[in-house]
Amino acid sequence: MASGTDRPHRTHVVENQSPPRVDVDEFATNVPLVEAVVRYDAGGSVPALAGIGRLVGGAEFQDDAVRANTNDPVLRAFDRWGNRIDEVDYDPAYHTIIAAAVAAGAHTSAWADPGPGANVVRAATFFLFAQVEPGHACPVSMSHAAVPTLSVQPDLAATWVPRLLSRDYDPQLGSGGKTSALVGMAMTEKQGGSDVRANRTVAVPVDGGGPGTAYRLTGHKWFCSAPMSDAFCVLAQATGAGGEGLSCFLVPRVLPDGSRNAFLIQRLKDKLGNRANASSEVELDGTIGLLVGEPGRGVRTIIEMVARTRLDCVIGSAAGMRQAVAEAVWHARHRSAFGRPLVDQPAMAAVLADLALESEAATWTAMRLARAHDDDADGEERAFRRLATAVAKYWVCKRGPHHAYEALECLGGNGYTEDFPLARRYREQPVMAVWEGSGNVIALDVLRAMSREPQSVEAFDAQVGLARGASGTLDAHLDRVRGHWRTLATLDADQAQAQARRVVEDMALALQASLLVRFAPSAVAEAFVGARLGDERGSQYGVLPAGADTGSILARA
Repeated sequence: MASGTDRPHRTHVVENQSPPRVDVDEFATNVPLVEAVVRYDAGGSVPALAGIGRLVGGAEFQDDAVRANTNDPVLRAFDRWGNRIDEVDYDPAYHTIIAAAVAAGAHTSAWADPGPGANVVRAATFFLFAQVEPGHACPVSMSHAAVPTLSVQPDLAATWVPRLLSRDYDPQLGSGGKTSALVGMAMTEKQGGSDVRANRTVAVPVDGGGPGTAYRLTGHKWFCSAPMSDAFCVLAQATGAGGEGLSCFLVPRVLPDGSRNAFLIQRLKDKLGNRANASSEVELDGTIGLLVGEPGRGVRTIIEMVARTRLDCVIGSAAGMRQAVAEAVWHARHRSAFGRPLVDQPAMAAVLADLALESEAATWTAMRLARAHDDDADGEERAFRRLATAVAKYWVCKRGPHHAYEALECLGGNGYTEDFPLARRYREQPVMAVWEGSGNVIALDVLRAMSREPQSVEAFDAQVGLARGASGTLDAHLDRVRGHWRTLATLDADQAQAQARRVVEDMALALQASLLVRFAPSAVAEAFVGARLGDERGSQYGVLPAGADTGSILARA
């Protein structure tokens, strides 16, 4: 008998594992995204988006994404001599990623080059970068959203908006020669959270006060994301003869004379996901802030920034769904079990197809909302986006975590390990549902919009109604949504709150089904309507109506 040392190491042979999903064009292979970009007047951007798709689909970019999320940001509150510096060190890979996103215009291209489809181009660019590395998307999103808020104060806008429109990225804090900027926000406090009117940060005028002038801010902000941004939109209680009440301020990290503003980073948050992006608690101690807009109108001043970041939560969630579907289908096409590829087995095909339906619906929704934010939007379009953005923020972001989990399960044990990207994605998806208004906050905002801006209901109804007549099931659902609206009008405030989530959920499904019925292939539209609205609908992914054309659905994935 041969000795053990003479035997080959058969256990080291690797087979029936999917190859790395690298060096793919993440734009061209995402058929629904391509179709939506063309549909919503951004077809001229296809070559540029394909270039971004190849960049983010490359092995080098994916390796950077892993490093940025593995090597957490580190706070350096002091230098070695004890001087307060309040800086955060990131892995170099993070800077590589965000520099590429800024160079591609993922932050402010729609403001720099406005017109029909401009926000669709910007949304698709943001989508592609966030699909592979979502942490950097936070400061990118806030910088995009800050432009309309800063524009309320023309003198500040003249200084800061050109820096925001720059395609350069400089990670160092500085003034003077620095020509680019990123802007963050710091609104919530530990005693108030979403109730920002409970904020206790106090702003005292340096000299007289009033719009555009300097105040000294003192307080503690519970969440301040991306603390190495160049400036922050901050809410504080203004005092003094210039006017009082909750107001919006622009707080620069570096003052015009080159000195550091008082911006004391107390700690970095130890977060479930979103690890590449630093989130912090900061103290403001006589910190200089410049009043944006009228005193006492801080919420109104910053609300457009909030609305734009909510849109990006929808886009980011849709991007995460695309990553999840792409990885799950890739694995199933390359992995065999019980004698045939996983993708050819009906039970697995049903799950994958259902995940693809969710991803496609989210993608069409995100791009439709982006188009509604272009500068050619008329009054009806603006009314539609006011309500539809909140509806989509609630629904798409809430669907993200379960979607990521189900996709992760398609990879089996591999999916549960950090060697594969879906474990990271599963931890990432909840942040979009929490950030800029968790579920109840958003659902109540929908009720508020319906009550205070009835034209938004009319505009929403008109948009979803464009699909009437194409599906009896969808028509019945649209009638049900109208019934919800009539019922709400008869309820008191507490009763309406109790029904808010049901109403918003049905509105979201009406919007998504309407878009797919109008623009997606019949196999996709019919399966989505049946699976989400029909009598055969289930509670888990993979419960599709009998006869669903999973092959055609998966061909798009």
